[in-house]
Amino acid sequence: KLGETDTQEQLLGNDEVVAGLKDALKVGTETVVGNLGTTDGFNLDSQIHIPLPEQFDQVKSILGRIGMDSMLTDLELGLNRAAELATPKAKSLFLSAINDMTLDDAMAIYKGADDAATQYFKSKMAAPLALEMKPVVDESLAEVGAVKMYDDVMKSYESVPFAPAVDADLSDYVVEKGMDGIFYYLAKEEAAIRQDPLKRTTDILKKVFGN
Repeated sequence: KLGETDTQEQLLGNDEVVAGLKDALKVGTETVVGNLGTTDGFNLDSQIHIPLPEQFDQVKSILGRIGMDSMLTDLELGLNRAAELATPKAKSLFLSAINDMTLDDAMAIYKGADDAATQYFKSKMAAPLALEMKPVVDESLAEVGAVKMYDDVMKSYESVPFAPAVDADLSDYVVEKGMDGIFYYLAKEEAAIRQDPLKRTTDILKKVFGN
């Protein structure tokens, strides 16, 4: 594992370690954002597919009794489409976080756990990423028809006598789940670059992360 001996560090200068690490993170983040920010990047991936919020369990149960639960299937698809459209906003934030990385940050990541860089990104960019994604998700939910679907679902649901009240902020929910998906795959990509020679796609990556 990287960082367990001093041999590699002795062969490389700090500048090379930092350059290699930043190269690795650029490769990893571009791969993740590219894969998830496409049609069905979320929707057809069982690991990060966004389900309806738990508050909708009772809605689904009640609408299912009157043969209208297909409306919820359409709404769920809309949530995933919104996440897919918003994910590309993460690219510039990742690049900024990489460019702002100090030598101490880079060395701590280099010597750290397989997801050390992912944890660094979470600490640095989770809040600004949420702010960047929110307006895109808001617009996307309207664009893919999810807002209208939600209104239609709730009208049908609320027309059922004695149906319990349901309150869900779909936009915040999609942002949260979208970020979860991005960081989930970033951790996997980071671990692969550290461990799998075939994932080291540039000369500096091979030099820094090679055995």
